[in-house]
Amino acid sequence: MDELIMLRYGELSTKGKNKRDFINLLGCNVKHALKKFSNLTYDIKYDHIYIHLNGEKYDDVSKRLLDVSGIYSFSKVYRLPIDLDVLKQEALKLALAENKKTFKVHTKRPNKSFPIHSEEINRLIAGEILRNSDYKVDVHNPELMINITVREDYIYLFTDETLAAGGYPLGSGGKSLMMLSGGIDSPVAAYLMMKRGIKIECIHFASPPYTNEAVITKIKDLLKKLTAYQKEIKLFIVPFTKLQEEIYHHVNISYAITIMRRMMYRIASRVAGKRKDLVIANGESLGQVASQTLKSISVIEKVSTLPVIRPLAIFDKVDIIKIARKIDTYDISIRPYEDCCTIFEVKNPTTAPNEEKAIEYEQLFDFEKLIDDCVNNLEVLTITDEDEDDLL
Repeated sequence: MDELIMLRYGELSTKGKNKRDFINLLGCNVKHALKKFSNLTYDIKYDHIYIHLNGEKYDDVSKRLLDVSGIYSFSKVYRLPIDLDVLKQEALKLALAENKKTFKVHTKRPNKSFPIHSEEINRLIAGEILRNSDYKVDVHNPELMINITVREDYIYLFTDETLAAGGYPLGSGGKSLMMLSGGIDSPVAAYLMMKRGIKIECIHFASPPYTNEAVITKIKDLLKKLTAYQKEIKLFIVPFTKLQEEIYHHVNISYAITIMRRMMYRIASRVAGKRKDLVIANGESLGQVASQTLKSISVIEKVSTLPVIRPLAIFDKVDIIKIARKIDTYDISIRPYEDCCTIFEVKNPTTAPNEEKAIEYEQLFDFEKLIDDCVNNLEVLTITDEDEDDLL
């Protein structure tokens, strides 16, 4: 009897003619996620991926699979020969090891040439368990579900199904530039983008000496966590100090955040264009702060030359925090180091800016030259997963 892990595709079943490409990409991502388990071997099929454990511990391998987008669910399965006597013996052994009180047997028979139908297999296996244990059958709410799949070459036996990340394989949806602030929201938004198969690059706006160098360490630590989902992430650090000072020198304080965000989108659009990123993404949630009302978003976003995706647009803070805890970024995000959006106190920022008024303020200083300076003096870092086990 061989021990394997069976991966299920979920949404990939909707991909039609492109499904094989998605499956191959998922297979590459799975192999990368499990690269430290040297004994594993893989069988990538159209309906499932089978991972042969070959002595590796299921619990250790399964923890890594939870992070791989494109996997809907997975199960530890036992691969048996096409032999009913062996199936009876192993199903009974599995039931006794689980030590439950009620059970149900469910059989699928893709191998239609197998002479015994699914319902008869259910009865034969259930009878074997009933005769040799204290189990009772419960077809509605069983404590133990025994699943059997009869294929052309083997019978597969398993019990539990573990839900995974779902979504699409990373890289199948193109590439985006993620605006990363260091707060709770943007790392969660980055995770959700990757879950949908979109690779991310990140841009961060730094304003030394107003912002502490510890903010950059914080950003790098957040990205280190996110390398559990993407093995390498580019980080572009924008020297934003001079531009931000000019904004606060020339612009009415109530419009300062609006103009600052418009400048950020201009810079992000330039960087994304050079990097061939298809969209800009951020961690904005509707109404959470003054710059995230519908009116503010409309005025701010108009300067972007690329579409802007907001994965958290309709999430409330409680739900965002739940995901942040799940992906282990929350404790890093709440470190008390401020980013450039919070260093200058703005009382009564407008929540309904006027676009014409914003343009008037922007004409008071030469922001194009300042933007050129920002783009031409980026610091570029590459965050990799080499030390990810120290953080997971």
